[in-house]
Amino acid sequence: MILILTPDVDQQGAEYGQLIGFLDQLPNIQYRMHHEQGVQQRLTEVYLIGDTAALGLDYMKSLPCVERVVRVSEEYRVLGRHKDDTRPSDFEYNGVTFSQDNLNIFAGLCAVDTPEHVERMMQALQEHGQVCTRMGAYKPRTSPYSFQGHGKTCLPYVFELAGKYGIKVIAMEITHESHVAEIRAALHATGNPTGVMLQIGTRNTQNFELLKIVGRQQEFPVLIKRGFGITLDESINAAEYLASEGNRKVVFGLRGMKTNMGDPHRNFVDFAHVPVVKRLTRMPVCIDPSHSVGTRAVGPDGILDIMQVVAQGVIAGANMILIDFHPAPAKALVDGPQAMTLAELPHFLEDVALARETYLKRQALAQRYAQGAAS
Repeated sequence: MILILTPDVDQQGAEYGQLIGFLDQLPNIQYRMHHEQGVQQRLTEVYLIGDTAALGLDYMKSLPCVERVVRVSEEYRVLGRHKDDTRPSDFEYNGVTFSQDNLNIFAGLCAVDTPEHVERMMQALQEHGQVCTRMGAYKPRTSPYSFQGHGKTCLPYVFELAGKYGIKVIAMEITHESHVAEIRAALHATGNPTGVMLQIGTRNTQNFELLKIVGRQQEFPVLIKRGFGITLDESINAAEYLASEGNRKVVFGLRGMKTNMGDPHRNFVDFAHVPVVKRLTRMPVCIDPSHSVGTRAVGPDGILDIMQVVAQGVIAGANMILIDFHPAPAKALVDGPQAMTLAELPHFLEDVALARETYLKRQALAQRYAQGAAS
């Protein structure tokens, strides 16, 4: 059960104290407080854990400071969709809105290599009206001898260039709790010219201690990718680890499943699960076509396989695209063969816009027929 308290509730007030006193007396029930500071008001939610079946909704709603009550009807207590649950499915970070209703594009370098390449990438994004990118500073690799990323040494120039070209959010994978501190320190040292969305990669989806640590900080939103060899339920529960520790600014990423059933693509594309995740949870859904397809193969119609699966994901309702671009793919230190070029950026953006328009038209069509059936 979730209690949504009145906005800007006074935690030093008598009514709040009465509520806490009541909750402390509930048998076999624990509770956890979650505070969210918005632009205009502070929101507080109380998660009741335990034997809550006997607690009546009307009675709980009558308690001091309580505005609404949600009966948890799904396993995903914080991020899940529940009956009569009107909590928002969006959040804002550094001026960018993330929701199940819009679409953000994060095109950029899978791995940062040189300042020159970073600048050319960000300049191209600015020229085409983009404010988000991906930049990998820490790169977990299958082989211990492969390039692991420049780490904290590249953060200052990445952040400074982001500020120069108006990039507001950078998706950046982390593999250790120390990386969070390094990113925070580099942002502070450069005057906070941009923002960072921490990325939990597929290899760390079930690194539960890392998830807990990242979840406890609420400064940075988190993109968590689906584990490449586990079920969708297990991956959503991994996202729930983040939210249960306090950070509800979570985007769920689909990046393909590791199986030879996907050959000749790098992974089996799982973008049919975009609407499934949106139905089960309130998380925006990201697609990662680069690591799903893994090649620059092109069909007889002249369309890259990567762009085909992007369209599939967007038409299915994706809210974020994480895709590899590089000014000189042949010189890329990671995943160059699958990276798109800067010359292809305008084509890519126009193609995405077409797919998004199609999704919105299909959505309107479905609503029209639903209204007709109800009348």
